[in-house]
Amino acid sequence: MVRFDRINSLLFGAALFISAVPWVEAASPAALTKVADIHGLTNKQASQHLPVSFEANVTYFRWFDQDLFVQDGDAAVYVHATTSLRLVPGDRVLVRGTTRESFRPFVESADITRVDHGALPTPKHPTFEQMIRGETDCQYVTVRAIIRSADTTPDPRSPVPTIYLKMLVDGAPADANVDSDNQQAINDLLDAEVEITGTVSGHFDNKMQQTGILFHIQSLDGVRILKRAGSDPWLLPVMPMDRVITGYKDIDQSQRMRVQGTITYYQPGSALVLQDGSHSLWIGTKSYSPMRIGDRAEAIGFPDVQNGFLFLIRSEVRDSSIQSSVQPPILTWQDLSRGGNVMRGRALDLVSTDGTVVAEVRQSTEDEYVLNAGGHLFSAVLRHPDSPGQAPLLPMKEISLGSRVRVTGICMLLSADPFHGEVPFNILMRSENDIVVLARPSWLNTHNAVLLVTWLIILVLVVGMRGWYLEHKNRRQIGSLAYVEKRRARILEDMNHSKPLAGILERITELVSVRLNGAPCWCRVADGATLGNRPPQLDSSLRTVEHVIAARSGAAHGTIFAAFDARTKPGAAEDEALAMAAELATLAIETSRLYSDLVHRSEFDLLTEVQNRFAMEKTLRSHIHAARQSAGIFGLIYIDLNEFKQVNDVYGHQAGDQYLQEVTRRLKGQLRPGDTLARLGGDEFAILVSRVRNRPAVEEIAARLERCFDEPFKGDGYELRGSASIGIALYPEDANSADSLLRAADAAMYAAKYTRPGRSRGPRVSGG
Repeated sequence: MVRFDRINSLLFGAALFISAVPWVEAASPAALTKVADIHGLTNKQASQHLPVSFEANVTYFRWFDQDLFVQDGDAAVYVHATTSLRLVPGDRVLVRGTTRESFRPFVESADITRVDHGALPTPKHPTFEQMIRGETDCQYVTVRAIIRSADTTPDPRSPVPTIYLKMLVDGAPADANVDSDNQQAINDLLDAEVEITGTVSGHFDNKMQQTGILFHIQSLDGVRILKRAGSDPWLLPVMPMDRVITGYKDIDQSQRMRVQGTITYYQPGSALVLQDGSHSLWIGTKSYSPMRIGDRAEAIGFPDVQNGFLFLIRSEVRDSSIQSSVQPPILTWQDLSRGGNVMRGRALDLVSTDGTVVAEVRQSTEDEYVLNAGGHLFSAVLRHPDSPGQAPLLPMKEISLGSRVRVTGICMLLSADPFHGEVPFNILMRSENDIVVLARPSWLNTHNAVLLVTWLIILVLVVGMRGWYLEHKNRRQIGSLAYVEKRRARILEDMNHSKPLAGILERITELVSVRLNGAPCWCRVADGATLGNRPPQLDSSLRTVEHVIAARSGAAHGTIFAAFDARTKPGAAEDEALAMAAELATLAIETSRLYSDLVHRSEFDLLTEVQNRFAMEKTLRSHIHAARQSAGIFGLIYIDLNEFKQVNDVYGHQAGDQYLQEVTRRLKGQLRPGDTLARLGGDEFAILVSRVRNRPAVEEIAARLERCFDEPFKGDGYELRGSASIGIALYPEDANSADSLLRAADAAMYAAKYTRPGRSRGPRVSGG
């Protein structure tokens, strides 16, 4: 009976084990053993980190980037390779790891074993359309291309530089990385027709959205020259800079696309942003139609890639008037600066993030708040409206420096590269309501510090000499900190008021000297001056510490230095002081450059690069003041291009722009040193003629200007014979103020236009 019970127990246990086997198998899926199985996964399936164990042939490996491409038959996959092996194309490898989601599913390796070495797969010959659609992603291919540029790009992680090629494949742009440092090969490649053999993948933005085509080539053996350039590009004739455009050709065969999403940003006449789930797109449009943020909308336009980001340009937009608001997530600086395969990218998404206000600047086109988030600087920008008949700007929303704020807007990354760490960004706000104060500045300020010192002095008097000594030491420390903070605030104030950059940088070096107990400090601006207190001789008696003045994008702005007695030991205070100064210098340099650019844009016509109406009126007032002081005279010539509208109507606005630029060039050629040419708007110009004796002298210059139109204006396939109506006015004979002088010259021009027969005819056009 006991034995029977034991048999029953064993049978029962076996039944339980057998019934549990399917559950165990379901909980631990079998490893994928073929590249084709991995290639056939969806991203949703790959995100479950499925185990893999497969063999395939290496087609490309870059050990310092951990990039490995493998192929088995017609199936290929990318592997993020964590291995110490130095693999070469043709190696047969066993890869164990798990799947991950990205542009296409890829493999995160846990172990890689070299099994054998064999032949590379037979390369395919895809078209550009197949590659841009991702049909040959990660595969070994051969294509023909024309090399447009070839440059060596060193990488500190690798002993071998990379040759970076920009090419035309089937007439469309594509890039290639070639692991080689052969400078002679670069000289032979320009304008050559070549056959490229290597692994093809895509260029990607921060969200792992494909923005182009990139070939990975292990060596120069993968680049075979089929036909060299007809002549050495360096022997081409030198072209004047203003004629470089004559070599431009752009055949746009892009297909119009239609997208849908929620409006998260809108600037009439410029752009809007549509967001649909995890995807966002910048829509370039000239529309001024009313659009409501939060509405569902659709857009049609043409795809484009600008600075590595996907855009839709020349677009038309329809607002459905149906609300479908996007709730912005609250993210950290690190969340917004990363992307690619590491974490979800946030480029162009509607987001919220927190920071501390360190500066605020009003400019002619935008308001900017500079924020600090954990030692990282970024800007929250509110662009001013740019629409016809706009109302005067409201005062800038003032927020106390040091306030903790939360900003909401579009995340504008300064680089689309998703593979090389954190990327700086700015937040593009929609209205002043997108910046909200979370906490006011700390109560610890100079006023309260003085009160604290006063009570400490009283305490010292009570407790005696020892207490006085301790209090005196405390007071010196607090006073030094307060003095440093005060000078730092003054520097930020100077930035806000656009004071001279050299003076700001010198005050920054003085601030560092104060922090470092009088140590000499100076800075060297890239391609610029050395400012500050630099010792006459830097010899072995001095120990020099330096810190790079980093840029938020691009090359560094320069370096800041401090010198100490060589017998002293380095301390943390040195690095902290120089790092603080470098951040201030970065902010000062970038703010100054931005201000200079805005001043130029406000005073010069961007098409013809001559003064605009605003600058001309200012120049007139200055000459009037000088003429009053010296009892002098000067002339003003007013020019109107006859029937300019015909050029735009017949040949388009590009031809009209070229006509205006050529007219400007000819007019400049007839002026004397000291004369000023300005474009007042549209087809109207004005010329201030200084140093004249009488009206005939001005009329002689006007006659020369009129003869500028004797020669025809030649365009692409057409020829224009233009003309202009010209009027002159003399100061102070005809008028004694800027406005009245312009009106007098304008009236004289119209009198000439309608009273001189044949002189007001428009451009006569003949085909080429």
